[in-house]
Amino acid sequence: MFKSDIEIAQEAEMLEIEKVAEAAGIQKDELELYGKYKAKLSDEYIKRISANKDGKLILVTAINPTPAGEGKTTTTVGLGQAFAKLGKSAVIALREPSLGPCFGVKGGAAGGGYAQVVPMEDLNLHFTGDFHAITSANNLLAALLDNHIQQGNVLNIDTRQIIWKRCVDMNDRVLRNIVVGLGNKTDGFVREDHFVITVASEIMAILCLATDMNDLKAKLSNIIVAYDVNGKPVTAKDLNAVGAMAALLKDAIKPNLIQTLEHTPALVHGGPFANIAHGCNSIIATKTALKMADYCITEAGFGADLGAEKFLDIKCRKGNLSPDAVVLVATIRALKYNGKVAKTDLNKENLDALKVGIANLEKHITNLQQFGIPVVVTLNSFITDTEAETNFVKEFCENLGASFALSKVWEFGGDGGVELAKKVLEALEKPADFKMIYDDNMSLTDKMNSIAKKIYGADGVDILPSAAKKIAKIEELGFANLPVCVAKTQYSLSDDPTKLGKPSDFRITVRDAYVCAGAGFVVMLTGDVMTMPGLPKTPAAFNIDVDNNGKITGLF
Repeated sequence: MFKSDIEIAQEAEMLEIEKVAEAAGIQKDELELYGKYKAKLSDEYIKRISANKDGKLILVTAINPTPAGEGKTTTTVGLGQAFAKLGKSAVIALREPSLGPCFGVKGGAAGGGYAQVVPMEDLNLHFTGDFHAITSANNLLAALLDNHIQQGNVLNIDTRQIIWKRCVDMNDRVLRNIVVGLGNKTDGFVREDHFVITVASEIMAILCLATDMNDLKAKLSNIIVAYDVNGKPVTAKDLNAVGAMAALLKDAIKPNLIQTLEHTPALVHGGPFANIAHGCNSIIATKTALKMADYCITEAGFGADLGAEKFLDIKCRKGNLSPDAVVLVATIRALKYNGKVAKTDLNKENLDALKVGIANLEKHITNLQQFGIPVVVTLNSFITDTEAETNFVKEFCENLGASFALSKVWEFGGDGGVELAKKVLEALEKPADFKMIYDDNMSLTDKMNSIAKKIYGADGVDILPSAAKKIAKIEELGFANLPVCVAKTQYSLSDDPTKLGKPSDFRITVRDAYVCAGAGFVVMLTGDVMTMPGLPKTPAAFNIDVDNNGKITGLF
């Protein structure tokens, strides 16, 4: 009988989190408990293990997402379980899910089948409150900004140049562009305002890129919220907002510990989207995992053109990290979808379509090889895959110099990932010569061109005049040395979501740009990508319910 992911998760026999921690060498008093099955790691524990030797860092990424599914998080979780099956010490490091996709279209982010992290419902809903803390800190800064203007505007803020946006962790399209301050004089200054989804907030990025509380406060201080009448930046420090924001984030900065279905420890912390933010879990969680075990297995959001590129060019740059191997996830179904097969026909063998659609996988393999890291391609196995299709993909990957393994973790958990785990262990024996694809001293435009040409396969970049003006201003202010975080559709290597496979003869259009001076990167918005998503016609929320016993159904 087929069981849904949530049914499998609800039937699981979880260990109390103290027992999972004990097996990982964490003492009871080094945990901050959030019920029986989740906890935060204390500062004392992180300091205690700081002198430990770092383990190997394994990044899991994927081809461009399709409606057919790829299974990146499932593979990450299953790989961690498989390492345990082989007697290896491994910790998984994941992002926290956003409520927007949970109630929208994508669903949760706990993995799937028998390769999940639990408690699944807690993780996909409020978890330990990190996102609420980030939302509160973001909106406190917005409130202090508007209050400063209301109380006399000593900083001479130009109300036409306010760039700080409010946020909410929900897909709420009507909040993209709003007017605030309507009513009486005491209700504030009337102006246009905007919302972003919490995972796209700079506070989320700062939390994920900070190394400790002092670094967090330093980054918060540098947030630019507006410009004054002379064009000078106004920062969170100028508004005296940093201390209160940090107080709201004092617990959120600590990594969360939960477990897989097979009781492998998992650190789940931070959750920026990879299409509109940098798409990686926190540096603190990743570095802690590297100290906890011989292997840290982490993931980066969406396709390798987004999450992996940002992991390698932004997170590794900021955190002084150097990955030892990368796992690239694909499915036969997704590759055939890239070959223009209708979703209803994906279960049928179609080698001709596979030969067309595999160009997307090819591009991601060669992209990752540019970074000097050994690549292992894995097919997330489906029962409808045929031997001919699988053999074709295997031979194709090996001819490109990538290792290959089937993954059956959705169906068999850790046992289904042993073949993949062995291939990853072999890849870790190969020398890694990690290098980023652009230098700090390049101009922002040249960095954007490097990403567009080397990663997307574009002919170049077209920067709209308004965006060019903003880029020039950003460089004038001294931020030219920052990395670039591209906001782009996740569905295509191009900025057009309809161009599947490996598009050619295209250019990337940059329509806007802004600096996240606190997080330490410059965002380039391309195509029609939105920093506040909307709900679909039939949201996933329609299927979610809870009974009188508190049992949730329909979450995923």
